[in-house]
Amino acid sequence: MIWYVAFGGAAGSAARYALSGLMQRSAGTTFPVWTLVVNITGSVLLGFLMRYLADGVVNAEARALLTVGFCGGYTTFSTFSYETVALVEQGDWRRGALYIGLSVVLSLLGALAGVGLARALIVFRQGP
Repeated sequence: MIWYVAFGGAAGSAARYALSGLMQRSAGTTFPVWTLVVNITGSVLLGFLMRYLADGVVNAEARALLTVGFCGGYTTFSTFSYETVALVEQGDWRRGALYIGLSVVLSLLGALAGVGLARALIVFRQGP
């Protein structure tokens, strides 16, 4: 099973790289349009696959290759989006909103902490 996920992840990562490169060259803007496009298309694809493949249309290996592998390599935002939709569909709006808030705020704080840590390491490495 791990090899199916790995192969799908490699294909998804390559697709993201190719699409983002194409979009970045044609966008002509500093707004991260290509990331937005990748995240939206990945979310649409995962939502479709999770519903369509739920009825056993394909075997477990193909399902893992397409969902965890390809969509996971293409964008992890797709998983976040689908999990939020699943919470809302279950009527759990409160947990869905909490998940959105925590995901966005903590991820931004994590990125900020990572940037700060990198800056501190660079300063430390350069010495007094």
